[in-house]
Amino acid sequence: MKHALLLLALIAAPVAAPVAADPSTPPAALANTQLRDPAQEAKARDLMATLRCLVCQGQSIADSDASMAGDMRALVRGRIAAGETPDSVRAWLIERYGDYVSYDPPLSAATWPLWLAPIALLVLGAVIARSSFRRRRR
Repeated sequence: MKHALLLLALIAAPVAAPVAADPSTPPAALANTQLRDPAQEAKARDLMATLRCLVCQGQSIADSDASMAGDMRALVRGRIAAGETPDSVRAWLIERYGDYVSYDPPLSAATWPLWLAPIALLVLGAVIARSSFRRRRR
């Protein structure tokens, strides 16, 4: 009897996991609702396109269906509707979640490798290509 219940639990767990993962709370009020003022909504949408979903990591909060992205969309719209500028909302989000929330992180001690690595790799590739071409000429 114990083995049958254990087997049933092991079979039911993968089926029940997605249901348990779905948030039971409704989405935030402004998560999927546009602002009434088209200018404010345009500012909010432009800002949301530049902010990374912290759950998905590969999508902006404008494109993500994650509940946290919905909460962040509602937060952005609420602050824009309250009269804040997109730059101040972005600064607040970066202060709260770190530079990772932005697709365009500022140059700082923590992010300089991200900015300099592509340049260093290009220089390294040019040096390797140059030495390879010189060897072939000889």
